[in-house]
Amino acid sequence: MKINMGPQHPSTHGVLRLVLDVDGERVVKAEPKVGYLHRGIEKLGENGSFQQVITHIDRLDYISAITNEFAYCRTVEKLLGITIPERAEYIRTIVAEMQRLSSHLLWLATHALDIGAMTVFLYTFRERETILDLFEELTGARLNNNYMRIGGVSRDLSSFFIETLYKFCDEFPGRIKEYDTLIRENRIWIGRTKGVAAISAEEAVNYGLSGPSLRGSGVNWDIRKAEPYGAYDKVDWVVPLGENGDVYDRYWIRVEEMHQSANIIRQCLDRIPSGPILVDDPKIVPPSKEKINAEIESLIHHFKLMTEGFKAPEGEVYCATEVPKGELGFYIVSDGSSRPYRMKIRAPSFVNLGAFNRLVSGGFIADVIAVIGTIDIVLGECDR
Repeated sequence: MKINMGPQHPSTHGVLRLVLDVDGERVVKAEPKVGYLHRGIEKLGENGSFQQVITHIDRLDYISAITNEFAYCRTVEKLLGITIPERAEYIRTIVAEMQRLSSHLLWLATHALDIGAMTVFLYTFRERETILDLFEELTGARLNNNYMRIGGVSRDLSSFFIETLYKFCDEFPGRIKEYDTLIRENRIWIGRTKGVAAISAEEAVNYGLSGPSLRGSGVNWDIRKAEPYGAYDKVDWVVPLGENGDVYDRYWIRVEEMHQSANIIRQCLDRIPSGPILVDDPKIVPPSKEKINAEIESLIHHFKLMTEGFKAPEGEVYCATEVPKGELGFYIVSDGSSRPYRMKIRAPSFVNLGAFNRLVSGGFIADVIAVIGTIDIVLGECDR
């Protein structure tokens, strides 16, 4: 028989409809139906200046806004051929890893809740709240931050931010141990995750999986290591790898990534250099208040740059960035104007969802919920 799960099911993590063909409790086939949250972000991006697009990009994976911005800004900077200041690179890396922690904490909370462990939700949100408070202090927003800029970042780190983040990095490893105490060796958790929805390394690559969904199968591919950007090549960290490619391995990968993220943040705080946080190019970044004088031409230029945006050279570019859910890529075509002529987004949630039928076929209906959680999809990014 056929069963409809969603698009309003609480465990589909958004408006996702799953059409399941079942034989008793066994799933024979699963067909995801997407598109319920399509906002036309790619087309909206073609109707605003390069800088204005950032606020739309926030709304892709809306629980990882800053890493979305990071991916987009890197793509435009690659198109422009500019290098941003070193301090800005360190700040970007710090806030990107904070965002990874926030995303993984929310994932662990909801994944555990779906499988039946309620207490984990309360524990992880305690740490996530600290991160969101820091985002609010730095950017003025907790969710859709609009913090990064083409050429750098909009605000520098305050002493309060740095001190609080140091304290957080000191305490966080102990917090992860608390999560482990609840579920890592819990027999119910192991029974619901070990050996469930296993996928081999070869299959994972063929399906185009990325992020923890790929590394859970033992494939050593992380863009932060393979094609370093930001300050990732200036700090010491390792890429966690799974062995069996099952739900448990993908869970373990994300927990280990949280350890690595806290390690990266601390090293960046220790090594962050002084200097500017925006590229000093008046054709891209509006002049600061100190540089704007009483001359009319300077004021007119400042006004035009704020309203019309800068003009990019003609050409096309693709840039991939490692975000919490996998490889987020932007393909931008420029016609020499101040806005993208064409923008295409390679969303990891959408691509990873392509392996859903392979993961759940042959399993139980109850395992479908565990598989949705292990992919860690957000429908805002999937549908775009």
